[in-house]
Amino acid sequence: MNSDTGKKAGLTVAEILQKMQHYCTYQDRCHYEVEQKMREFYLAEDAKDEIMLRLIQDQFLNEERFTRSFIRGKFYQKSWGRNKIKQHLIQKKISDKLIRSCMNEILAEDYWNTLTKLYSKLWENLIGSGLQAYQKKIKIARSLMAKGYEYDLIQEVSSDFN
Repeated sequence: MNSDTGKKAGLTVAEILQKMQHYCTYQDRCHYEVEQKMREFYLAEDAKDEIMLRLIQDQFLNEERFTRSFIRGKFYQKSWGRNKIKQHLIQKKISDKLIRSCMNEILAEDYWNTLTKLYSKLWENLIGSGLQAYQKKIKIARSLMAKGYEYDLIQEVSSDFN
């Protein structure tokens, strides 16, 4: 690599590559995040391309691995629904095809159980609120849709509550 192509605080391209490797090692990253991070180094396009290629070749950067990890993390740690996860991945420029192919990281049984648990918790929190059952259901549906869950599944879960 040409050592004088990209400079920020006197860094060579090799040093920037090393920084980007560390950035990708710390946590799985997508191409978009790496491209955004590289902007702070004022690199020439060919140097950026070379760094991206090296990161991909050396397995520091893998879009499918990132997508699968993101989906698992947001669902199993934050209890996000599929819609919210998909929206955030789209913002990170992940293709719809890749998103669809990786959604199997969320097991159907786990998804249903999490949705049921969230619904139940919200229902319990509204006991004594003075709201009618249908008002509680509307409030809960809005909350769960904001968290990314599908309306039809929310309605299915709500049929168990009165």
